[in-house]
Amino acid sequence: MTTLLSPKPESTLPTQSVTAPVSQDQVDSATNYSALAPQDWPNIDHLVTEDDTPVDNIFSEKQQRLLVESLYTSWRGADPKRQFLALANVGLFCGINQPPLVPDALLSLEVKLFEDIWTKAHRSYLLWEYGKPPEVVIEIVSNRKGHELDSKLHDYARIGVAYYIVYDPEKQLSEKLLYLYERRHISYVEISGPWLPEVELGLTLWHGQYEDREDTWLRWCDPQGNLILTGAERAEQERQHAEQEYQRAEQEHQRADQESQRAEQEHQRAEQERQRAEQERQRAEQERQRAEQASQDKEQALLQLEQERQRVAQLLAQLQALESNNK
Repeated sequence: MTTLLSPKPESTLPTQSVTAPVSQDQVDSATNYSALAPQDWPNIDHLVTEDDTPVDNIFSEKQQRLLVESLYTSWRGADPKRQFLALANVGLFCGINQPPLVPDALLSLEVKLFEDIWTKAHRSYLLWEYGKPPEVVIEIVSNRKGHELDSKLHDYARIGVAYYIVYDPEKQLSEKLLYLYERRHISYVEISGPWLPEVELGLTLWHGQYEDREDTWLRWCDPQGNLILTGAERAEQERQHAEQEYQRAEQEHQRADQESQRAEQEHQRAEQERQRAEQERQRAEQERQRAEQASQDKEQALLQLEQERQRVAQLLAQLQALESNNK
């Protein structure tokens, strides 16, 4: 089993407790959020955690949902008990005096969603609440005003996000569709491979049908390149597997039925052979009885012939005696 890697040292923060009062300037520094004890968490009443303004286009909304839903439906990686948080279009706060970053999707490992998500501190991803930055942030380009390859590239590296992914489905920034960055030291380096080792996941472009739209989608994948399935895909896969199992069972049933029929035919042939043998035995017995009867008839005829011979002999003897007396 692969052990989940901890975030790189430069993307994590000291874990010792802070006993001195903490200023807002300290909170605004991305290197101090995980060092704050709960009693030192800042006042966030002024933060705007949501504005209820629907600004995403339809494709981006579907793409965001695809990325998040597939993880919760089908992924736990090497550890089935792994905890993670996947979110779409949620504010990512790294300081109380800084505007939030709002990635289209994020993935944070070894964290758990707070039970009370209606509390203001839990409505968004506040770094000092979760104690760490997300491992993966994904931005979907919808226009040329999003700064995905300049200011956001700097901002996500600054707060310690290990992997930054930019998907440009309409090639608005360049001729490339997909940009993958890995944080090394304090900045990002573009990587070519789809595999993100720290999260044990990959990202790949896949052309196919998602819900009611056929398009090229950004998808999570495993080390072998297999897609992390959505709920509908997993249900379809299980349906196909069940159908295959049913067909195999039906084939086994048919084979068993054919074997039964062949066995019955063999039984019938054996019975016919037995009956023929019995008929032959009966015919042989009848022939034996006829031969025995003929032998008995012959003996009876010989006996009768002998008796006639003896009568004739007696008659001759009597005639000879009468002739002798007459002389």
